[in-house]
Amino acid sequence: MLWTASQVLRKFSTSSHYYQNKLKLAIIGQSLFGQEVYSNLRKQGHKVVGVFTVPDKDGKADPLAVAAEKDGTPVFKFPRWRVKGKPIPEVVEAYKAVGAELNVMPFCSQFIPMNIIDHPQHGSIIYHPSILPLHRGASAINWTLIHGDKKAGFTVFWADDGLDTGPILLQRECAVEPNDTVDTLYNRFLFPEGIKSMVKSVQLIADGKAPRVPQSEEGATYEGIQKKSNSKVNLAQPAEAIHNWIRGHDKVPGAWAVIGGQPVTLYGSSVLGGSVPAGQPLEIEGASQPGLVTKNGLVLHGTDGKAVMVKNLQFEDGKMISASKYFSSGESSSVELTDDEKKMAEEIRNIWKGILSNVSAIEDTTDFFKAGAASMDVVRLVEEVKQKCEGVQLQTEDVYMATTYKDFIQMFVRRLRGEDQEEEQVIDYATKDVNNMTVKMPHQCFLNGSFEDAEDGKTYATVNPTDGSVICNVSYASVGDVDRAVAAAKEAFENGPWGRMNPRDKGSLLYKLADLMEEHQEELATIESIDSGAVYTLALKTHVGMSIQTFRYFAGWCDKIQGKTIPINQARPNRNLTFTKKEPLGVCAIVIPWNYPLMMLAWKSAACLAAGNTLVLKPAQVTPLTALKFAELSVKAGFPKGVINILPGSGGMVGQRLSDHPDIRKLGFTGSTPIGKQIMKSCALSNLKKVSLELGGKSPLIIFSDCDMDKAVRMGMSSVYFNKGENCIAAGRLFVEESIHDEFISRVVAEIKKMKIGDPLDRSTDHGPQNHKAHMDKLLEYCEVGVKEGATLVYGGKQVDRPGFFMEPTVFTDVEDHMFIAIEESFGPVMVVSKFKDGDVEDVLRRANNTEYGLASGVFTRDINKAMYVSERLEAGTVFVNTYNKTDVASPFGGFKQSGFGKDLGEDALSEYLKTKAVTVEY
Repeated sequence: MLWTASQVLRKFSTSSHYYQNKLKLAIIGQSLFGQEVYSNLRKQGHKVVGVFTVPDKDGKADPLAVAAEKDGTPVFKFPRWRVKGKPIPEVVEAYKAVGAELNVMPFCSQFIPMNIIDHPQHGSIIYHPSILPLHRGASAINWTLIHGDKKAGFTVFWADDGLDTGPILLQRECAVEPNDTVDTLYNRFLFPEGIKSMVKSVQLIADGKAPRVPQSEEGATYEGIQKKSNSKVNLAQPAEAIHNWIRGHDKVPGAWAVIGGQPVTLYGSSVLGGSVPAGQPLEIEGASQPGLVTKNGLVLHGTDGKAVMVKNLQFEDGKMISASKYFSSGESSSVELTDDEKKMAEEIRNIWKGILSNVSAIEDTTDFFKAGAASMDVVRLVEEVKQKCEGVQLQTEDVYMATTYKDFIQMFVRRLRGEDQEEEQVIDYATKDVNNMTVKMPHQCFLNGSFEDAEDGKTYATVNPTDGSVICNVSYASVGDVDRAVAAAKEAFENGPWGRMNPRDKGSLLYKLADLMEEHQEELATIESIDSGAVYTLALKTHVGMSIQTFRYFAGWCDKIQGKTIPINQARPNRNLTFTKKEPLGVCAIVIPWNYPLMMLAWKSAACLAAGNTLVLKPAQVTPLTALKFAELSVKAGFPKGVINILPGSGGMVGQRLSDHPDIRKLGFTGSTPIGKQIMKSCALSNLKKVSLELGGKSPLIIFSDCDMDKAVRMGMSSVYFNKGENCIAAGRLFVEESIHDEFISRVVAEIKKMKIGDPLDRSTDHGPQNHKAHMDKLLEYCEVGVKEGATLVYGGKQVDRPGFFMEPTVFTDVEDHMFIAIEESFGPVMVVSKFKDGDVEDVLRRANNTEYGLASGVFTRDINKAMYVSERLEAGTVFVNTYNKTDVASPFGGFKQSGFGKDLGEDALSEYLKTKAVTVEY
């Protein structure tokens, strides 16, 4: 018996809710929200003694009633609780008979008498979708958006005899996104968090810990109920107000305007950033000027000179169309179904029958909504069809646009065949005839799958460093653009097809993207060359070539990310299974530098996407063009909307907002150490987001007298002058053994004199322009400081006398350890050389490690024992032996000390974008 008792105690200890106090509850309300509150309260061990909901409508029971009846819970469907203001005695008696200790009212459209409200021991609690005392009344969510509130939320309060005036038990709030609608706000926050909070509130009451905070009347507001009759939009007001009115009624009850003599409901609005696109005028009643039907939707003009874009229109008969198709004549022809498609159509007919249980038969002309379907039925239809027909992409809007059974099947079959895809994206390219080709360059922000101007319409010039000419103007992203991009990435991760896609299919998309990059490699290399100054041959092989390899490498990892099983101590007689899962983090931000614009994008984003995350990437302000071309290719590869977002602009604005944003879970940065420290601080203060940093370097290269001199000269020059010295792992300081020092220097100078400096698109050019003027000026100042401190300028140190930002390859000798150029990184074509005494390995190691950086290092020697000893002692993330700059997609890359932490490339890089979850099961 003792064993049995201990077993029982252990069994009960596995679930914390067995220790909590429980209540007898009456659930008064309706809807899917009421159903979820009911189900979750029962799971927590509370006893629901009665459910009081609305009568069946058109033969269909409310979801709350369906769930309760299935569980055997008593269900009461009273059409009303009172007549002429007085409670109905039979209803009151039926309610009292269940013996509830608390009334829980998650969503209730009926008037409940006070003798019901006050009857239970603990009274009644109500869920209200606003931050009380703001927006009392039945249309609280609508008015939150109509007023343009920056915060939304909900309140659980104690019911009293006022209208939403009772004491507050619990409140939660969230930020309102710029394009939130009633639906998105409800689905993202008010619905899921409201369910949790109702359950929590009941438990607080059961435990005697529930507060009663009186509502303040200061700042209290009450607005009337929004219905179709009073939701007509006033177009004689600023664009922001028009947008707020439309989204504040989207989807229910729907804001409308009179177009063509009939009411037309407007859905999917956003304030238009930048210039108004070209379109066909459309007269709208009450508008100060005609609307415009454009390729992106219907433009409505505000009185402030700004405009609103509306995505969809719905007519009086319930038919919804894309606003861009308003003037399209005729309907698309019907498609003939194959035998397999006919079978699918019958399965879908059965789904319609299950939802529209009040309809005797589903005919081709059966209208989903006229047959009694509500918004929750739309969600059910979409999800059931997707479950039945895996791979088909459907959204709730598709149901509104194909309301009859026949239209729905036609739409479904076209979608299944891939015939109903969105029109090919229209991109406003900047074009340039260069390098024997016409390059086409997107130059706008890439947000949620499309290119668009920055929110405020601002642009800046990106410059060709070869001659200082302007290539094109590029959108200058704002804080608002960051918020929209993050919202799109979050939606794509949490609710879009990317989050549901299996890893192997994600890998296929990455492979396809790599193939498209390879198809466009000459164009990408040309854009990289004119935007960053990279020598074309190097851009083709390294900037672009390694980017392609990186995506292919990580594409192969997508379906190989695994956890592990772990043996743990068993609590006999039960057994345990413990395993780990590797899960994506969510929305990740990536901020990349200007020296390898495309390759740095690939190093970080390929691992990020392979791990299953979505991303918002900020390219360097001076080199945005290959990142935007990459975005175009990602659309062609088939990446879902919102998975990849690219925002050109300033680090101080865009980068800072990414660091601060509460919805970003990881930030990967490559750049300077001071900026890396600021990013780390911001990430910590905002939401403790995960960070990986690849920062500055002063990589030492040690050349011993027993080296292969030819190789040491060739690779030593490459270690400094590769990519014009704009190289994270460039050898910032060379230590050359005294006995070979002079020969090494003379041979280096002789080779420099052979180098061709010139147009990076010339295939014979060895050395192109520095990335931008400010950087070249900094390099000239760096050389001036070296000379002033007493170092010997052997060669170079000046700007080349020609247009553009060309710097002579430079050599300094006699550099002492205390000098500025011995300590600080140049990030340019400047070789900084110091001697060390013959045979003094320990002293040169001490000097090489006497730096706050630790990104890379190198050693040249024929003595393998010496090489291994030195490589062990060098404090750097990468050590090259008898080579340099030899990186590979499979080898991890990252630094020590103030060169940062975290890895790019190799399997290690995946860990930067994954979290580990441990699961223990007792059986």
